Amino acid sequence: MDLYALTIHEARELLDRGEVSSTELTEAVLERIYALDNEIKAYLTLTPELAMEQAAEADRRLAAGERTPLLGIPLAIKDVLCLEGVPTTCGSRILENFIPPYDATVVARLREMGAVFLGKTNTDEFAMGSSTENSAFFTTRNPWDLTRVPGGSSGGSAAAIAADLCLGALGTDTGGSVRQPAALCGVTGLKPSYGRVSRYGLVAYASSLDQVGTFGKDVVDAAILLQAIAGHDPRDSTSMDLPVPDYLAALKAPDVRGLRVGVPQEYFIEGMQPEVEKGVRAAIAQLADMGAEIVEISLPHTEYALPVYYLIAPAEASANLARYDGVRYGLSVAAKDLWETYRRTRGQGFGPEVKRRIMLGTYALSAGYYDAYYLKAGQVRTLIKQDFERAFEQVDVIVCPTSPTTAFRIGERIDDPLQMYLADIFTISVNLAGVCGISIPCGFDDQELPIGLQVIGPAFGEERILSLAHAYQQATEWHKHRPSLPIPA
Repeated sequence: MDLYALTIHEARELLDRGEVSSTELTEAVLERIYALDNEIKAYLTLTPELAMEQAAEADRRLAAGERTPLLGIPLAIKDVLCLEGVPTTCGSRILENFIPPYDATVVARLREMGAVFLGKTNTDEFAMGSSTENSAFFTTRNPWDLTRVPGGSSGGSAAAIAADLCLGALGTDTGGSVRQPAALCGVTGLKPSYGRVSRYGLVAYASSLDQVGTFGKDVVDAAILLQAIAGHDPRDSTSMDLPVPDYLAALKAPDVRGLRVGVPQEYFIEGMQPEVEKGVRAAIAQLADMGAEIVEISLPHTEYALPVYYLIAPAEASANLARYDGVRYGLSVAAKDLWETYRRTRGQGFGPEVKRRIMLGTYALSAGYYDAYYLKAGQVRTLIKQDFERAFEQVDVIVCPTSPTTAFRIGERIDDPLQMYLADIFTISVNLAGVCGISIPCGFDDQELPIGLQVIGPAFGEERILSLAHAYQQATEWHKHRPSLPIPA
């Protein structure tokens, strides 16, 4: 039995029965990382000493009869979430030497449950990107084809799951950064509703859009992780004080019979990769065969989502990233005066994509342009949100592609920002509306690259999308496929 290949729930059963220890499980995953991650480059920072200490402590707690869903489970954390005493770089030179003195709330909740932290995964710089090529350190590679991107910005976490370099992982999703890499890497990725999970200790990109999400080898694992991190946090003013449902209960005896499943006509567009459309339509047909009622719906303001997103997100980024000035923390490049220190620090510390978005955002917020750009974008965002509200009066969930293509080649779009931005065309509306979404595997193209099916639910309707996604996985085998990765001698 390859311990590194276990799902969280499979490992949980073995740990609870005493058939394997957390130390053995963690050692197996670390050995897998040592063997493969020089090629995949999923991790920015490995924490093997911390992991083995936590595994030993988990074994003591298990021996004492303690049981929690994540006790002794090896996990990976995207490197935009603070982990006390461990570098949190956000994939940027400007934070290369930043070591936070505290845990993000989601990390603290995992730590309290006895999870094991393997390390911090690679990300596009400040989570700005769709390919993980914008990391200041290196590009993560897709385990299905090492010449292709894993998606982004949570590409490191998605690749780590796909290659069995962890059992579960956290990512963040501002415009699709959990769901799109999950689709490209053939794993399960969940973006909760805005306000469901605390953002305290998440280094901000766009504060009204960012949300911490979960990656798993299947829907059950994604739900286990969500259960652990969801809930109100008084330290985050955007965290909603709502009861957290029992997500695992929603997965028992999943049944889609009579469920109204909306298919938005605007999400099957010209220029989509034909195999993606074919795979997603086959998944919709599968749901119909399982008893779901398929309803064609319209989300009429979808065409405005991309420009709205690329006004709101960069505007918020320009404000959030103003704190990196070479004075308080992070990189500081000394110069003859304060303004020159600012210029040199930010000029050397930020990469090209971050600079591009800061400039876009600063322009949109500047005097004389605020009303025409940022304010107008906020108004259209409301229309997009209302589209979803009306749709969920007609249907229970919405299904559509996660990404218009499968994984593209490294370097193929790096010099064409518009083509890169279009990679998130089907995911950004979910963030603008504040609703929830999950990506699950639903097939492969003719290059044996994974295709993702996106299931979208109303705000705080995570149990709906988890239930349907789990029912689909119970009826199919796509999520069980793993890339062939020979371990070097």
